[in-house]
Amino acid sequence: MGAPSPAKRAHCAICLRPKSSCICRWITPVAHQVEVVILQHPREVDRAKGTARLLHLSLAHSRLIVGEQFEEAAVRSLLTQASEGREADGSMQVLLLYPHTPLDQTLLAPPVWGTEGLTPPSQLRLVVLDGTWRESRKLLHLNPLLQSLPRLPLRELPDSRYLIRKAQRSHQLSTLEATCAALSQLEGKPGRFQPLLSAFDGFVAQQSGYMKTH
Repeated sequence: MGAPSPAKRAHCAICLRPKSSCICRWITPVAHQVEVVILQHPREVDRAKGTARLLHLSLAHSRLIVGEQFEEAAVRSLLTQASEGREADGSMQVLLLYPHTPLDQTLLAPPVWGTEGLTPPSQLRLVVLDGTWRESRKLLHLNPLLQSLPRLPLRELPDSRYLIRKAQRSHQLSTLEATCAALSQLEGKPGRFQPLLSAFDGFVAQQSGYMKTH
């Protein structure tokens, strides 16, 4: 007889992490108007330092979709379909949270969307790419519809509180931090997302503690 298979660790049904490292205590519901669609690279799903699921569980008007290359019809649906509890009236403005710089000579940067526009927050949908810089760039390359979206430039970027993951570029924020900054900018309510950022500090401290004991 062969050696018995190692027992699988029990996982939390909500945050999907091992129960020993559950992050549900940091879920902080925050009222918000701008819809958020998080496209997560598959490699990011099991990374303990990832912040997208905590963000998703804290934002009622958000969706988290995992994948790398999506069918064009699926992407178009994500960009145009009405979310639960809201009607599709054709006035939804979709923005991509991504730096306004060409990725290379073959990919032209779309126009910048100014927050001085008249579109109310309730009619905005923010698309967020979750992964490393290289993975998010690949998501953009493999899904041409995303390339055509106006990009939202973040203004007055705060210092990152994401001390457990090395930034690849200056002023690089975690997915949660960047999205909170974008929502604060779009909704004009910077203090609204402070409770979630404070909870994020707790999440970072928890993960830092795991790193010191392993």
